[in-house]
Amino acid sequence: MYTIKEIYYTLQGEGRHTGRPAVFLRFSGCNLWTGREVDKDKAVCQFCDTDFVGTDGPMGGKFKDPLSLSEAVERVWIDAVAKGQNRFVVCTGGEPLLQLDSEAIQALHQKGFTVAVETNGTVELPKEIDWTCVSPKAHSELLVTEGDELKLVFPQVGIEPSQYEHLQFNHFSLQPMDGPDLAANTAKAITYVLQNPKWTLSIQTHKILGIE
Repeated sequence: MYTIKEIYYTLQGEGRHTGRPAVFLRFSGCNLWTGREVDKDKAVCQFCDTDFVGTDGPMGGKFKDPLSLSEAVERVWIDAVAKGQNRFVVCTGGEPLLQLDSEAIQALHQKGFTVAVETNGTVELPKEIDWTCVSPKAHSELLVTEGDELKLVFPQVGIEPSQYEHLQFNHFSLQPMDGPDLAANTAKAITYVLQNPKWTLSIQTHKILGIE
């Protein structure tokens, strides 16, 4: 059984795949925060900007098996594109790896999808995933220490970009923390990237464009 908040078609708004058409498959639930404001002061992650509670989003619901989940993702793609090539699905949350398993990934592969995951890195990774983007959070244990992209929300009290540079990722990016201090955080991120060219700047372009 998979509990899904929403499934929708859009452009990837951040990271190395910015601008790429994708189906977003958002899993409900997270291990760093319940998603309820009443619990926010107890959350490990204090800055989450995503609603991952429940199943009330577009195409949200409970899917009994990998096939039914993959069929729903395919339906969203076909309804939007009506073409089979370059199918791309981004599994996100919350924390998708609490639910996303090898069987679901294989079912998505059988539908022709390249499968990406956006994870906080605290849950072991199924080997079948095609693209791994890890976004570490302060005060959590990082178990996924290699992959395609490490995307760090910046700045975070308690962690610095330099502590991740030895890890085996192909790309390293800083993403300014959203909120009332976005302008200042963006300036800090730009300065850091200019001084440390191992890193690139990731901007949440979907918010600028006003899309999902």
